[in-house]
Amino acid sequence: MDSSGSSKGCMGKFSSFVRTQKGLILAAEIIACIIILICYGASVTFGYTSLAVCMLVYCIVIFIIYTCELDNQLSFIHWGWTDFIRALIGAVAFLITSLIVLIGHHDGAGIAAGVIGLLAAILFGYDAYTIFPKLRKTHTAAPTGSTDGV
Repeated sequence: MDSSGSSKGCMGKFSSFVRTQKGLILAAEIIACIIILICYGASVTFGYTSLAVCMLVYCIVIFIIYTCELDNQLSFIHWGWTDFIRALIGAVAFLITSLIVLIGHHDGAGIAAGVIGLLAAILFGYDAYTIFPKLRKTHTAAPTGSTDGV
């Protein structure tokens, strides 16, 4: 078997997916979750790390599913709605958690985590915003002319 063909399979899919808009957004969400996790780990507000860990794992799973094109093979799950709900929950949860941290805690790492959490909330919200139009079914217009051929 050709070694260039086998190496192009996985890495080729990865590099081509990361160049798409969806791939860039998911990669940015993963990086934001890692940075938030590091900041919460260094902060006094260690209790908020579970949100960053859960969203990080969820983003990585969705990233792998889209990269390996498993969404086409596993058709028993509606991946569009799954991804939309993930992005919506992430946006709302990061917004609430970041506001709580920014209002209540005053250490440097906690403030950094809160600010990056707000940016992550905006990123997750943008992701949900880009997913939603794809979920709407296309509507075909009903014919308005007469059917008698005149």
